[in-house]
Amino acid sequence: MRELFDDVAGQSPLDPQEAVRRQLRTPQRKRFYGSAGVADADGGFAITLDGKQIRSPSGKPIVVPARAIADTIASEWNAQGETIDPLTMPLTRFANSVVEGVIDRVDDVAADAAKFLGSDLLFYRAGHPETLVAREAAHWDPIVFWAADQLGAHFVLAEGIMHVGQPEAAIAAARAAFPTDPWSVAALHVVTTLTGSALLALALAHGVRDEDQIWAAAHVDEDWNTQQWGIDEEVAARRAARLVDFKAAAGILKARTAAG
Repeated sequence: MRELFDDVAGQSPLDPQEAVRRQLRTPQRKRFYGSAGVADADGGFAITLDGKQIRSPSGKPIVVPARAIADTIASEWNAQGETIDPLTMPLTRFANSVVEGVIDRVDDVAADAAKFLGSDLLFYRAGHPETLVAREAAHWDPIVFWAADQLGAHFVLAEGIMHVGQPEAAIAAARAAFPTDPWSVAALHVVTTLTGSALLALALAHGVRDEDQIWAAAHVDEDWNTQQWGIDEEVAARRAARLVDFKAAAGILKARTAAG
């Protein structure tokens, strides 16, 4: 079982797209178990295959902090056919990544996500046409205003792509609103890297916007271009692949928030 996920262990929180690309080169294995289940373990929940707890590629036990997450991971294993396809198991890959690459370096992963606060997607606005300007404002302004009003993070907006330095106080205020547990930090990082915005990830983590609204906000410019010029099939395929990891990370944040 371990070799199935060797190429994705520790990758998802730092680069989920690379994890997908690497996994495409990994041969699939035949299903070797009858059924997956969930069991209590060490203050959390373990996923079992025919009663045996699953482990990460390096052999570390995987203990999930919320029952909802564990149930979904077990469902991924139960949904496999004659062969096991890790690409259809985003939460399993996510769990491996947390255990292998996040639990022992939560601060590093959070700091990496916080780097986006210096040049966040939401800070750089189009100057024209008016329809795009209005669409960006409709999706992005409420989140920027929320960060200012609720977090005390007052960022500077700019027109175009020329870099604008952000106040250290604003970055620090937003950084202070990051979650601290490994699973939520990993999920926040995935959402940040997939959307290009730590503010969008924070808005999702704090329940300011739901996952569909966040995904739409992350693709305002892309969707506008599609309406003007039509669908680029290659771009659409990459977006669909990213959406799988995004939904997995969003599900983690939702479950962790519900668990308190």
